[in-house]
Amino acid sequence: MIKDTLNKADGKMGKTIDALKSELASMKAGRASAALLDRIEAEYYGSMTPINQLGNISIPEPRVLCIQPWDKTALKAIEKAILKSDLGINPSNDGEVIRLVIPELTEETRKDIVKNVKKAGEDSKVAVRAIRRECNDNIKALKKENDISEDEIKKAEADVQKKTDDFIKKIDEIIKKKENEIMSL
Repeated sequence: MIKDTLNKADGKMGKTIDALKSELASMKAGRASAALLDRIEAEYYGSMTPINQLGNISIPEPRVLCIQPWDKTALKAIEKAILKSDLGINPSNDGEVIRLVIPELTEETRKDIVKNVKKAGEDSKVAVRAIRRECNDNIKALKKENDISEDEIKKAEADVQKKTDDFIKKIDEIIKKKENEIMSL
């Protein structure tokens, strides 16, 4: 019973780390990355479709993204979606492909992005701590339902705390790495 609760907590904390990595990958860092377009959807035949499903995304140069739609009629919709997004990049459309030139980051912009990175990290830490709290509540509920000794409860709570500390350390490492990447470009 306790092992199942710990495994569930471990899985949820792992998903929190994955969500953080995904969010950080989609942040503009002065370098072209197809992940920048992951959150952007264009209207295509009446439904919202992710841009990465509408065409081929390539990176011909370190600061240039090219989107070559499989259907040329989607060019305008993709361009419109990029303009509406929070990327802050103006797409150039030559009738065949859409090019996005990622601008050089100013020192001020870098600091703003680092603030957003740190905020995302703090949000992830809060989520991990909430999972810890939920897991501890489940362990205490197991104590009431079953004849589980106080020592087993204490050991399980210590295991949950160790997992929490490990995941928070991973989050700190991920944030530090992203912060260094942004500030060193």
